[in-house]
Amino acid sequence: MKGTIGIVGGGQLGRMLSEPAIRLGYNVVVIDPTPDCPASQAGAEQIVADYRDADAVKELAERSDFLTIEFEHINAEALRAVEGSVPVNPTPETIILIQNKYEQKVFLKQQGFPVADFAEIKDIKQAVDLFNEWGGMIIKSKTDSFDGRGNALISDVGDIKQALDKFKGKEIFAEKIVDFTKELAVMVAKDVRGDLLTYPVVETVHKRNICIEVYAPAEIDGPTAQKGREIAKKAVSELKGAGVYGVEMFLDENGQILINEIAPRVHNSGHYTMDMFAPSQFKQHILAIAGERLEEPKATAEYCCMVNILGERNGPVELKGVDEAKKIPGVSVYIYGKKPTKVDRKMGHINALAGTMKEAKDNAKKARKLISI
Repeated sequence: MKGTIGIVGGGQLGRMLSEPAIRLGYNVVVIDPTPDCPASQAGAEQIVADYRDADAVKELAERSDFLTIEFEHINAEALRAVEGSVPVNPTPETIILIQNKYEQKVFLKQQGFPVADFAEIKDIKQAVDLFNEWGGMIIKSKTDSFDGRGNALISDVGDIKQALDKFKGKEIFAEKIVDFTKELAVMVAKDVRGDLLTYPVVETVHKRNICIEVYAPAEIDGPTAQKGREIAKKAVSELKGAGVYGVEMFLDENGQILINEIAPRVHNSGHYTMDMFAPSQFKQHILAIAGERLEEPKATAEYCCMVNILGERNGPVELKGVDEAKKIPGVSVYIYGKKPTKVDRKMGHINALAGTMKEAKDNAKKARKLISI
């Protein structure tokens, strides 16, 4: 056995990290508050505790040779307290920076990366002035903001007071709305030596601030794709700690690429790599944090469409249609093992490989229509 990898979080990302880690010869231990969490179903040992429980993080560190995270909204200070006894990747310093979306934007701007206009909000007058200047904006909570939570779209001056009431007591900032033609993402891997590798630029499609589809590779010209990879790679090079990072970007109407935000972990926009590339983002992350060498991603197909399987009701899981979906050429289905199903909860995903993007999209959507959960 190579050692034990500890993961803060045992949801779907923890599950998909545990599977290659175990195949590579590692033990896996996760912290998750839900008994029989998805990662434990894949063979990981589980500490049943809240993600922010400092005592649980200490126990995880004592049982692990390498520590990492499934998502960033955790107790980074608890990780900082144990990083002297076990390697933590990405570093708590990086996690703390990224947890605060405003500070992340400040950091990116200071490093010279292109980002949308943004500003801290202290009072309603300042918010109204920004709206009048920009013509549209999003007000965001600096922390605990993900999958659209902690965001308020401001399309009229009248929306501002409601948003400020919603965020009362929280530190907030405003960001100018970007007129984008596509939302893009790049998965970047960095090992403990600082070596970096990138996967292709992909297009992501969001509804209700949730990623619902990913098209790999993005249908953009070669120079734009190269620029996207270079920006993403350089941004990750400025952050401390090994692992796979998800860099989300906008392609605006002038052809400029702007960084939206960075996730210090494996990411929904990289699920396509499970079938389209060897290694997947999940195996690559394990290699990176455990001090092994990164593997150059090798494509196994020309195109892939990833479709998230989101819950459409609240209640017990009643899974149907998976076997029929898998009969469609090039289709793979991943069910996360979450219970119960909830509206918009990420319950699984579909990858469809094909020789054209149209065929990949058609087959992925056909498979999604067959599945209910």
